[in-house]
Amino acid sequence: MMKAKCGYSTVRALLVGLLLLSQQGVHAAMQVVTTTSDLKSLVEAVGGPHVTVTSLVPAGSEAEEYAPRPQDIDRLRAADMVVRIGLDYDLWLDRLLRQTGRRALARGGEAYVDASNAIVLLEVKGGGVGGGGHAHGVGNPHYWLDPNNAAVITGNVVEALARLDPGNAKFYERQRNEFLARLDERIKQWASRLAPLAGKPLITYHNNWPYLARRFRLNFIGTLEPRPGVAPSAAELARLIKRMQAEKVAVIVRHPQEPSRDVDFLARKTGARVAVLAASVGDLPQAQDYFSLFDTNVAALLAAFGEPTP
Repeated sequence: MMKAKCGYSTVRALLVGLLLLSQQGVHAAMQVVTTTSDLKSLVEAVGGPHVTVTSLVPAGSEAEEYAPRPQDIDRLRAADMVVRIGLDYDLWLDRLLRQTGRRALARGGEAYVDASNAIVLLEVKGGGVGGGGHAHGVGNPHYWLDPNNAAVITGNVVEALARLDPGNAKFYERQRNEFLARLDERIKQWASRLAPLAGKPLITYHNNWPYLARRFRLNFIGTLEPRPGVAPSAAELARLIKRMQAEKVAVIVRHPQEPSRDVDFLARKTGARVAVLAASVGDLPQAQDYFSLFDTNVAALLAAFGEPTP
């Protein structure tokens, strides 16, 4: 008789457990799709265990030149929310969203987030698609490289998460506040470490860095590319050599996806050092989240200028 009771109790406990699991399934993690790894890191920072985030562009790839894959449509069809960079940086997303047939994911839909909303843009120009196939007409799109802009980006994300998942709205806001408090302390540290570089001239291969430059008083005086996506000619390289020598440019910046040939040529001719910076999370092995993205770049700049790194 005791065995029967024990067996009944065991079965009852299993049934209760299965019921609880089924109830938890109703509140499964939000499936969020982002266009880039930077947005993925920021959504994870505010969403915590209540979100599962997929970046369409793999870490270490060039988002502007990304060629969507068939599985991207399936990911979007299964998504509860989509978050994009905007500013024509990820124009390829629009076609994917149309193919899903989901109005909630379309521009203006309740599950659609343009992270650039309310960002104060730099280099705003008229027109549309720029030279070389790069669409920078709306303004420079690399706004996540000013860590202060994370407050705006995460604000846009949390607003949408709270709308779609109101039961966890307070959690998302608390996570965001804690993340921004940690980030504020790190920004002060990065600014202090980069202070010795203020005003020192640099050049870069592609114009990725105006937001980083504004935040930390870095002085990028020019680019190797005469136009976005266009490699410099021999004559243009000769002019850059003269300018670097005249203005005593000691450091050239590029990110890992950019060609090294012309950068290395200028470095040999002028004696400048090359700093390889991560333009996005995952561009370099040590830049695995939003915090380490800036840790990596600060360390690389200091090393290139011969400044001590802690």
